Amino acid sequence: MTGSTAASFTADDYRARMERAARTAAEAGLAGLLVAPGPDLVWLTGYAPPAVTERLTLLVLAAGQDPVLVVPALEAPDAQKAAGAPALTLRDWTDGKDPYAATAALLDASGRFGISDNAWALHLLALQQAVPGSSYTSLTEALPMLRAVKDAAELELMTAAGAAADATFEEIRNVPFAGRRESEVAADLDRLLRRHGHETVDFTIVASGPNGANPHHEAGDRVIERGDMVVLDFGGLKDGYGSDTSRTVHVGEPTDAERRVHDIVREAQEAGFRAVRPGAACQDVDRAARAVIADAGYGEYFIHRTGHGIGVTTHEPPYMIEGEERPLVPGMCFSVEPGIYLPGRFGVRIEDIVTVTEDGGRRLNTTSRELVIVE
Repeated sequence: MTGSTAASFTADDYRARMERAARTAAEAGLAGLLVAPGPDLVWLTGYAPPAVTERLTLLVLAAGQDPVLVVPALEAPDAQKAAGAPALTLRDWTDGKDPYAATAALLDASGRFGISDNAWALHLLALQQAVPGSSYTSLTEALPMLRAVKDAAELELMTAAGAAADATFEEIRNVPFAGRRESEVAADLDRLLRRHGHETVDFTIVASGPNGANPHHEAGDRVIERGDMVVLDFGGLKDGYGSDTSRTVHVGEPTDAERRVHDIVREAQEAGFRAVRPGAACQDVDRAARAVIADAGYGEYFIHRTGHGIGVTTHEPPYMIEGEERPLVPGMCFSVEPGIYLPGRFGVRIEDIVTVTEDGGRRLNTTSRELVIVE
């Protein structure tokens, strides 16, 4: 098993993140941020509650104010152990008390706040009642780039996660495919990702033959046959940071037509990667990849965006899609994953995670993008 190389983020790291988040919120015209349990809370404080319950847990951030984490008293000892705890004030509340009244005292009575997308409606409605002059917007809508630019330590973890996914592919290409169910190969992927250090496996897509024409096919009972094209798309979290890669393999020798489609997708993926550079718009990556597929006559069969951001979750902003004019910035990490999906026949997708560098891009997945033959 690959050993853990998790970076030890310090209280100062989390303090800097919270200060930046509060400052960015103020620049966006918000009175502050309200962060519920989930990836944003982990990224900002290092704290993940032992269980998500109906009891209110909420980080309150506002420029010029010390960060405050409102937690149930019975979970306060765990919160105090979080790496970011020294950088914030802990305010606990006991059952039978009103946590919303305590939280209301921290809020601008007429302020507009960004709140976590996954905050419970129960909590948001109670806050609105406790602070009737306040208003709210989703954190992703208000600050979509909050976690988008990774620092050096985060990039190290992203690189390690990509290497672990690559090692998984190098092993999966040598397992038997023909005569086995998709679900069996998916189980192999899960096992290998965990062997290479993933604590969480988010998806193991194994889409054989005509199932490959469904980009998000769930591995099922179909028996993989010789002559099948098989889309493999897998990833999860290693040391808290995401991996996500796709390769398309063929069981036995492919036809010329299958090779041609795979070559087009490979060329499109390369074009998308070559479009990555600081200052380019996110949509430029999509346009570059999509143009190759459209020029080859398969434009109508490329049915999804070219990429999505990745970090402490496997899907997050920014998105490589037409209409997204936000510029690329060094440290951003996202997928470049064009595909062609031919209904009733097969599909092809090739995906790497890419990070923006000072003068271009760097792939975090380095396995062969040629069509791999499996048995």
